[in-house]
Amino acid sequence: MENNVYINEIFETIDAADEALRYLYDAKESLASARRWGILDISGGTIFSTMFKRKKMSIAQQNMNKAKEALKKFTEELDDIDNLVDLDFKMDDFLSFADYFFDNIFTDLQVQSRITDARNKIDYTINAIETIRSELVEELNNVD
Repeated sequence: MENNVYINEIFETIDAADEALRYLYDAKESLASARRWGILDISGGTIFSTMFKRKKMSIAQQNMNKAKEALKKFTEELDDIDNLVDLDFKMDDFLSFADYFFDNIFTDLQVQSRITDARNKIDYTINAIETIRSELVEELNNVD
């Protein structure tokens, strides 16, 4: 592979990593906010705390969907990387229903668990992308 083509491929991969990271960090922030609203919900919040929590969860889902697309592009650029992680964060219909209408500590705790699981997946993915991105930057520094 010609040196300029190789360098260009590295830059494209770094750009794809940056795009994925941007959406992942946005999703992580939305989940952190949802978690805070969820804690309020557990400790005796109202329908409004449930609504705000669900809105933040919805925003996080939108960012995770965008991150999936960006990760697809990233993995295409890195054809030696398989599938990083499944970022699916969809709650089943019953749990969504239960969160609003059986608004109690048991459903609130289950929703908090889902939020925590999603944040853990996001953290894992961020770490993996940042590690690969650092290696790519190092590779750029070593190209003649």
